[in-house]
Amino acid sequence: MRRVRYESAGGPLFLEEAPVPEPGPGELLVRCEAAGVTLPVVRKVTEAAEPIALGGEIAGEVVAVGEGVTRFRPGARVTGLCFGHGYADFAVLHEAMASPIPDGADAVDAVALVRSGLVAYGALEAARPVPGEAVLVTAAASGVGHLAVQLARVRGAGRVVGAVSDPAKAEFVRGLGADDCVRYSDGSWGDPVDCVLEAVGGDLLTPALAALAPYGRLVAYSSGGGTIRAYDLLVGAKSVIGFQMALIARGRPELYEQWRQELWRLFAEGALKPAVHAEFELADAAKAHEAIERRANLGKVVLRP
Repeated sequence: MRRVRYESAGGPLFLEEAPVPEPGPGELLVRCEAAGVTLPVVRKVTEAAEPIALGGEIAGEVVAVGEGVTRFRPGARVTGLCFGHGYADFAVLHEAMASPIPDGADAVDAVALVRSGLVAYGALEAARPVPGEAVLVTAAASGVGHLAVQLARVRGAGRVVGAVSDPAKAEFVRGLGADDCVRYSDGSWGDPVDCVLEAVGGDLLTPALAALAPYGRLVAYSSGGGTIRAYDLLVGAKSVIGFQMALIARGRPELYEQWRQELWRLFAEGALKPAVHAEFELADAAKAHEAIERRANLGKVVLRP
């Protein structure tokens, strides 16, 4: 089979031939039809000291199952988070991380919706918005952000604001249901909001915190890090909440499954529409990473084995 790999920090990415993996106990072997490209993986390629297996969300058909698997059989269509080589023709998926793709949805729908949607849904849950409150989403045109904008509207936000790096993204973000769109470089991000879903980190934490009204909540789910001064929290009685989807997946599987089902329900009803910026062949994985690095994407970037 083909898979994408690299040998040193920063790449380059290249295709190689590799044996088809064998599913171990509790694992599924999936013929990949789509794989999501995410900022955390792109960052690891450029920043990690040692090469990593290029994995993430995948979707496709189960072709074999390991010992002890009870929920899926060969022929089932599934999506889930792959911790090994996911940029490949075949990948191994733990049964606990897999969910069925419902009728009426294809593999690209699944990759664009489930993992990114779970992060968006979970971050919004962590913010505890009350109907009528104002919500601001940074990286609002990203794979996670564009779903967060829609979910905030579905959840009854009184005002939804998207924050982006490039004004060319404003029309796309407003089309998702945002009432307004601001640029990171703007001196003010408009009227204060009650909740900020923060996906960028670094220097952007300061203006994101400043955008909160007194008693506001900022949910940080970025891999970009950053520092917040305690005084900036004290003066407005503001809160910062960290959110990581992996903790929910490992520690609260029943909640993870509940959120997945809710995402598919909203998708089926047409209330949640994942957008795909571009689809790339495996051989063009470097171009997919470049699109993410340049923050050029409007929605999800997908590889198609």
